[in-house]
Parts: sequence; C-alpha cells; structure tokens
Amino acid sequence: MDIIKVENISKAYQLGQFNTGTLSNDLKRWWSLFRGKDDPFLKVGEENDRTVKGGSGLVWSLKDINFDIKQGDTVGIIGKNGAGKSTLLKLLSQITSPTSGSIRIRGRIASLLEVGTGFHPELSGRENIYLNGAILGMSKAEINSKFDEIVSFSGVEKYIDTPVKRYSSGMYVRLAFAVAAHLESDVLIVDEVLAVGDIDFQKKCLGKMDDISKGEGRTILFVSHNLPMLSSLCKTGIVLKNGKLTYEGSSAAAINFYQNGEGSGMGHISYLNEEVKPGDDIAEFHEAWLEDSAGNVRGEFDIRESIKVVMKFRLKKDLIQPFLPNFHFFDQFGQHIFISAPLSNEKVKSTENIYRVECQIPEYFFNTGYFSIGLAVTSTDLGVKVSFYEQNALNFTVTEDFARSVFRDGTSGGAFPGVIRPVLDWKINSL
Repeated sequence: MDIIKVENISKAYQLGQFNTGTLSNDLKRWWSLFRGKDDPFLKVGEENDRTVKGGSGLVWSLKDINFDIKQGDTVGIIGKNGAGKSTLLKLLSQITSPTSGSIRIRGRIASLLEVGTGFHPELSGRENIYLNGAILGMSKAEINSKFDEIVSFSGVEKYIDTPVKRYSSGMYVRLAFAVAAHLESDVLIVDEVLAVGDIDFQKKCLGKMDDISKGEGRTILFVSHNLPMLSSLCKTGIVLKNGKLTYEGSSAAAINFYQNGEGSGMGHISYLNEEVKPGDDIAEFHEAWLEDSAGNVRGEFDIRESIKVVMKFRLKKDLIQPFLPNFHFFDQFGQHIFISAPLSNEKVKSTENIYRVECQIPEYFFNTGYFSIGLAVTSTDLGVKVSFYEQNALNFTVTEDFARSVFRDGTSGGAFPGVIRPVLDWKINSL
C-alpha cells in the first residue's frame, strides 16, 4: 500500500519583489489561489541551477516530481547542495505548500529537519521534550510513557534540567532525534542533521531507524551526504538534480548513478561506433560488459550471484611477448581494492587479431555496495607499455535481500562492513 503519493509537484520561489506591483493584481492572485486555481501571474521561470546566473525573478526549486513510497520503505534522497532535497522534505512535512501538484500521505508524520527545530533555548531539556513532543503531535500521556526511554536514548540525562541554550549542537541533535524517533508516527523524515552527532550516536540512530522500519513497519525518508550511511540504511534511493528527479531505484544503484553523473557505464561500455578508439599503435579498446550466469548484460547483481567481466579489444600488430589484460577494481570512494590479471598468457599467440578476455568473480565475493572497474591492456616487448587504460569504464552495484539468507547455511546477519565479503572455509572443533 502506498503511504506517500507525490504527483507532479513543483515549488517556485520568487526572487526579489514578491507582490505583483498593483493592489488589483494582488487581489486577483489571492482570489485564484483561494478557489484552488493556478496563480495567473506565475511566470515560466527557470530551473534551479545555481551555477548559472538567471534572468528570471522566479526559480523552480522543484519541478514536476513524481514518485510513490510504500509502507515500511526506507528511502534515501540524494543530490548536491541546492538540488531541492530539503524543499522536498518541507513539502512532505507540510511546512510549506507546493506551487502545483499534489501530495497524499496516509498517517502521522514526524520530521527532524534542522538542529533544535521546535526547541526553546530558555527551556530545559525536560521542558523541551514536552514542547517538541506536543509540536510533533504527541499527547502528554504519550510523552509521559516514553519520557524515560527518550532521555536514556539521548544520553543527556545529566543535563536534562539544564536550559538547552547551554547544549552543544550534538546534544541538541541527540535530544531532538530521540523525541522524533519515539513518536508513534507512520512516516519519519530525517534531514542531514545526524551529521552533527558523533560516530557512536550516528550508529545508534541508524540502528533505531532500522528497528522502526523493519520491526515496526514504519516508513523513513532520509537525506544525507554520507553515502555509506545512506546505503546501509535505505533500500531505495531518489536522485535530485536542479530540482528534477533524475533517477529512482535501489539505493546502491542510485548512489552509483549520482557519483557517475548520468549513470554511464552501468554494466556496459562500447567504442565500436566511434571512429577513434582508446589505445595506441599496439592495441585499441573496443567494448566491455558485465554478465550474470545466464549471459544477461546487467549493472546490478545480488550478492549470491557470480559476475563475469568481459572485454574485447584489437591487437594491431604481432608481439613477441604475450599481451597482458588487467582489470582494476575500485570502491565507491575511488580507492583501489585490487588488480586482477591472468597468471599466464603464454599459450596465446600475440598476433594481430580481435580478442575477447573474461574474468569470473565468484558469488559472495564483493560486499553490498557500488564498484567500478578500470580496463587495461599492457605489452612488454620493449619494456612495460600500457596501450590503453579506461578508468571507471564499468560500474556495478551489489545488493542483498536481508529477508532471504545471506549465508550459505541459511542464517542472516544483517549489514557487514568492508568492500569484500568472501565465504571462506572454516573449521570448528570442540577440544
């Protein structure tokens, strides 16, 4: 069941002068909005690209956004500063209204958009729990029943009767998140505020959000520039760019799309139709792709699946020494994980021809996440010479359905750190 349905929402902001210039036109605008009609003086405006100076007085922070979110989904919203993420959350939190379009939400919403939202600096932490809880829609009886749990989770017991104006920003976030997380809401909306807290509290918050999503079936919308944190929490992702929705899919695929601009190289790259191909007078690169066990070309794989990396290139002349194809694997931060090359290529004659090379990655090798592959061919006739090296030529994601088994023995262990997660042979004996 869809708990959030967003249809063609747009949000425009007026730069400079806000009125129409005349009282009669202001009244016409008010009367149109009162009847639920479009603003008759709304100009077309321009998209929210902050890198370009515009000539219009109207900027579309969001433009024609459509998506549906089901109950229990954890959705990460990704984008650069100014992409429209916070504006979208404010619309969903009903802090502001869309210029056009509609938003339908079933149930109760709890939102944590800015540090200290709903807090009064002169009141103590205890008093602000009741104040903020009331703002979020909690009754006094509900706050009383959860008060000890909120204080314990926040970790500010010692300062609970101290005015919050003396709190650090991290203590603000601890208390504010504790209140929002313990509200019996159907939807929890969290902006970048968790970046203020320390690493232990961030882990604590992620654990809490994971519990209320999986254990209680509540929906979470999460905005963060911390992509590993977002990937570990969220199942799906939405990418915004200049106020427009450019991608919607799994969180790993969405992060990969965001990091690679337009998602180029997802599972396949080809220069066959290009007049000039990467390479030199020895070898030139033609094409590469990723295959599953059935031979399908894909860019997203389950952790239980093997992955075949295939590359085609042309050797432009005969060589004395064997050529050496090699693949370079990188994590989402661009860190080199490892290089793979054949141990021996002596049986293959290095003659002028088109070659196809394959590298098989076994199941349960990569951890969940997003990865890229650099493709290269090296020759050693006159010293080591790299004919071509296509960095980040192929991109792929590894996902995992925690509802199914993640180990071969059928047990489930949740998320794991690290970039690889091979299943090794273990021996356990009682002595």
